[in-house]
Amino acid sequence: MELANIEKLLEKYLDAETTIAEEKELKNYFSSGNVAPHLQEYETLFGYFSTSKNERFTKTIQLKTQKMNWKWLSVAASVVLLVSVYTGYQNNQQKKAEKVYAETQMAFGMLAANLNKGNIAIAKLEYFENTKNKIFKQPKK
Repeated sequence: MELANIEKLLEKYLDAETTIAEEKELKNYFSSGNVAPHLQEYETLFGYFSTSKNERFTKTIQLKTQKMNWKWLSVAASVVLLVSVYTGYQNNQQKKAEKVYAETQMAFGMLAANLNKGNIAIAKLEYFENTKNKIFKQPKK
């Protein structure tokens, strides 16, 4: 009767339906030494579980800690800083150039306006000179 019970428990164990108490009963049966011949293949399985339970790993595990490489981070930050300063400088130079260009245009506009005033005055003087020459009869040069 016990063999039939063990076979049922083994079937439940293989279907993953056993309780902890039933698994203990199987472990005790297979570690007792008098196992039925047709169940001998399961003896090594349960024997492995009982021997592996007592095994201990005694070596120390060396864990590799990942240290953040701050050198590369500082180099990258420096590059970003230099690029931003350079683009800001270029943008500033462009704004200055545009301002100088606008001021130069304004100065040339003022110069042109004053030259035009001078041209008008010279035209009036030339008219006056021609009239004076007609009156005083002086020859033209």
